Amino acid sequence: MPLLKNEFKLFAGNSNLPLAKKVAEYLGVRLGDCQVSRFSDGEINVRINETVRGHDIFLIQSTSPPVNENLMELLVMIDAFKRASASSIAVVIPYYGYARQDRKAKGRDPITAKLVANLITVAGATRVLTIDLHADQIQGFFDIPVDNLYSFPVFVEVIQKEFKEEKQDLVIVSPDVGAVRRASKFAEKLQVPLAILDKRRPADNMAEVVNVIGDVKGKIALMFDDIIDTGGTIVQGAEILKKSGARRILAFATHGVLSGKAVERIVQSEVEKVYITDTIHHENLPEKFQVVSVASLLGEAIIRIRRNLSVSILFR
Repeated sequence: MPLLKNEFKLFAGNSNLPLAKKVAEYLGVRLGDCQVSRFSDGEINVRINETVRGHDIFLIQSTSPPVNENLMELLVMIDAFKRASASSIAVVIPYYGYARQDRKAKGRDPITAKLVANLITVAGATRVLTIDLHADQIQGFFDIPVDNLYSFPVFVEVIQKEFKEEKQDLVIVSPDVGAVRRASKFAEKLQVPLAILDKRRPADNMAEVVNVIGDVKGKIALMFDDIIDTGGTIVQGAEILKKSGARRILAFATHGVLSGKAVERIVQSEVEKVYITDTIHHENLPEKFQVVSVASLLGEAIIRIRRNLSVSILFR
């Protein structure tokens, strides 16, 4: 007897198994039986140990550091499911690597975000579900449906709980002009003012914060960005916010890449606390860091996709 409605199965690569297990728990399903290992020469070997023929597959894999390893693992897994006759393959990429290379900033630059989109599509993915793409236009790089979720609802919940008595003192701070749209949604949801840091980039992975646009004196400044990579932006931002009279400074970011000496740099900075989500898995972060899970957000989005319901309603 053919399936009246395609059953779905949830699988995960190795990049973020703790998050995948939380999503599975939210959905009330088990993670599919799939082994991802390496041959002796380092090539990726995927073995699916259960039938997926005619099923709708949701595959969780962040393309987080080591980016190239995790990306290749994702592509090989998609190919394996396609060749095993899965009906559809929705890739859940909590953190989309290479997203910052989304345009030609100077002559002869690659647009790697588009290249990665092509690779994922050609491999056989039929849908992409991700969180806080660095640039919204990356959705247009795909020729398949893309659901770009926003992380601010999970942070709003934290702020409403921890700053309930001090809401009138809050101000959301955008780390640069490019992040204003994202930060303004956050500020609008909380119904608090918005300030902007005037940031310049003299070179890759370097930032200089030179000015604050908006009133932060005596306020609790909440810096909000999509990515914390080297930590330079929030450390410099915290310094100028402190000089501008901010009473307390906290940072919120969806993706804690935390490369190089970022953790050490942030621990020694004026930032009181840093909230990040678990789109990228970290072990044993210092007390200054608090991880907020996006498992329920991803789980709810998967349910809505399965039922052909609106996903955007989650952010209204």
